[in-house]
Amino acid sequence: MTTGMSLKLTIRLYCGDQIAMGPGKADLLDAIRACGSISGAGRAMGMSYRRAWLLVDTMNRCWKEPLVATAPGSAHGGGARLTGMGEKILSHYRSLQTSLDMAASCPDRAALAQAMRDEPKTSQKARV
Repeated sequence: MTTGMSLKLTIRLYCGDQIAMGPGKADLLDAIRACGSISGAGRAMGMSYRRAWLLVDTMNRCWKEPLVATAPGSAHGGGARLTGMGEKILSHYRSLQTSLDMAASCPDRAALAQAMRDEPKTSQKARV
């Protein structure tokens, strides 16, 4: 089965050595918006609450304002929501992602696809 070249460009924004925003964190923000909680967003994405919380914590520490606001759980329930800054950052990130996707459709992509094999050659090491 030949599938040809797959071009996938991803954007990761760094704050020091921490990833402040990337595709997974953007998806987590979308899930928090949809679910209204970090735990619900984590479940929706198949990750633990701890993992989701750590990602939110990193994002909140990397930007000048928090991206996610949380309310402690109680009899009335807790929850999380995107802040105004969170909405802005997510919107800008998705817009940049769309621009990059359009750029990936340029003539250079066709040239790269033409020069690439359909499948990699067998490794020389695999024959030993």
